[in-house]
Amino acid sequence: MDVDTRLLRYFAAVAEEGNLTRAAERLFVSQPALTKQVKQLEAQLGVELFVRSRAGMVPTEAGDALAARIPGLLADWDRALRETRSAASRAARVLRVGFVASAANESTQRIIAAFTGRRPDWRVDLRQTDWSEPSAGLADGRVDVALLRLPFPGQDRSNVAVLLTEPRWVALAESHPLAALARIPFRDLWDEPFVAAPQETGEWRDYWLATDERDGTEPRIGTVTRTTDEWLTAIANGYGVALAPESCARFYPRPGVAYRPVTGVSPSRVAVAWAKDGDPVIADFVRSCLEHRAPSAR
Repeated sequence: MDVDTRLLRYFAAVAEEGNLTRAAERLFVSQPALTKQVKQLEAQLGVELFVRSRAGMVPTEAGDALAARIPGLLADWDRALRETRSAASRAARVLRVGFVASAANESTQRIIAAFTGRRPDWRVDLRQTDWSEPSAGLADGRVDVALLRLPFPGQDRSNVAVLLTEPRWVALAESHPLAALARIPFRDLWDEPFVAAPQETGEWRDYWLATDERDGTEPRIGTVTRTTDEWLTAIANGYGVALAPESCARFYPRPGVAYRPVTGVSPSRVAVAWAKDGDPVIADFVRSCLEHRAPSAR
């Protein structure tokens, strides 16, 4: 019997959360759609996997048995996918480089040129992800190396070298009263609604909300966005403000959005990150990155 791995991932999320609503939010699907998928898996297996009640979803004995096996099964499948994709890229002499937003800013083109000089028979395939995947595909092996903002999920399992540091500014609607200031103290933003990344991005979301730099004040969430365009539109419409790298003012100008320096908040760091040591092609790309990192990061 063949079972779609997507059904297994959905089952695992419900088993871990113990609640359909939370699991649906985590998976970016509607609750009715998730319920349908769980029932489909039960029908395929011919067993009941959950006892449903007002308190939540409690795994049956059969559900517990399946839940115990799924993490290892999915990990093996993910490893097989990573190795297959990596082998295909190697055969085509393509280095997959993930990035979020502006990558390594203006250094990106110089890095790629330096790598091409080292590996003229190789091509760099730049792959951008939205803010719901701040590891830019590195965590699940969809890329070989990534240019990322720190911190990102899975950072402790990756090799990381900082390339540049830049101040965090604030993006806010041009009509916002604070936009009249040349420089804004972060304390003046604490009570503002913020445009945030999805909750499942964890420390990435917390960092861009500066939760550790609010003296215990909980951030207010105005809205959640997953792409740069959604983010800019929400800010221009006044749904909230957002911390952003200084370079956003250069890379993402938008009518209705103002960028201002912020005092009292730590800077942002851009790094090259990679998971696999010992690969000479990745080593050449990292070497190219280090050649063009900012003096302050050396």
